Amino acid sequence: MSYPGKSREIQLASRPKGWPADENFRLTEVPVPELQDGQVLVRNTLMSVDPYMRGRMNDAKSYVPPFQLDQPLEGGAVGEVVESRSEAHKPGDTVLHSFGWRDYAVVDGKRARGIDTGLAPASAYLGALGLTGLTAWAGLTKVAGFKEGDAVFVSGAAGAVGSLAGQIAKALGAGRVIGSAGSPEKVERLLELGFDAAFNYHDGPVKEQLKEAAAGDGIDVYFDNVGGEHLEAAISVLNKYGRVAMCGAISAYNSTEPQCAPRNLFQAIGKELTLRGFIANSYNRYAGEFAGLMAGWLRDGKVSYDETFVDGLENAPRAFIDMMKGANRGKMIVRLA
Repeated sequence: MSYPGKSREIQLASRPKGWPADENFRLTEVPVPELQDGQVLVRNTLMSVDPYMRGRMNDAKSYVPPFQLDQPLEGGAVGEVVESRSEAHKPGDTVLHSFGWRDYAVVDGKRARGIDTGLAPASAYLGALGLTGLTAWAGLTKVAGFKEGDAVFVSGAAGAVGSLAGQIAKALGAGRVIGSAGSPEKVERLLELGFDAAFNYHDGPVKEQLKEAAAGDGIDVYFDNVGGEHLEAAISVLNKYGRVAMCGAISAYNSTEPQCAPRNLFQAIGKELTLRGFIANSYNRYAGEFAGLMAGWLRDGKVSYDETFVDGLENAPRAFIDMMKGANRGKMIVRLA
């Protein structure tokens, strides 16, 4: 393959106010720079869109810098090395890196990780075998301190992280796993994945549905992807010494006004609850341990994963917007080639 002169990329054209819209993104063509020593040129074939990206579209201080206007967005991607000036990679290698939202990426060889597509399809390294899976496992085990026999509630459970968190809990011996989702079809899918109970949060107050799903025994662990009403409901139903892994708050990501804290937060005192936020990158040191466990669960059929595919870089903004509105089942992935 000859060295490409130009590459398409998706830039942030303006910062969303509330829900992101098509006009916040721009598809443009830019020159591909010549490689420097230690770099590789990657032709991206798959890229991920994830809820955390919405926060990076705001000009606000956070655990990662915001996306810059008129610059390409970033995110997990898999692709083929087409030219290399790095000793770590050669042309033809399949690598994982963080420069998605573009057809071609010039990447420091140290920031590209070779992946084994003989073990699992390349897309799995954006999901179950990647940061998504690590997020689910680390949140459950390292943050929430999961113990065998725990009753676990996962919100946003049909999403990429949530669906894995519930299955991992079952694989580790949870006494009961409950999930919430936004449609009857997603509820049915959670039951197929082995959740003991699941409910549609549109069908009524989350607190009442969660109490019913817990069958009078309460919950010990809450894996929070949603925040808001879900967090308030979980605090009400958590047992003494319950633990919350605060992974995301998708209910607030597109709000134009700050959300109030859970109105029952005082219950955390009497119940001696632990509420702990986390980001997956803080647990990268466990990536090897996690990968070994997940490979075994996938091989044994204890964990499976769903993927929703959208084709074409030009459709990546729409895939992101649809994912934020819950159109996906499992991991939302854009196929670039």
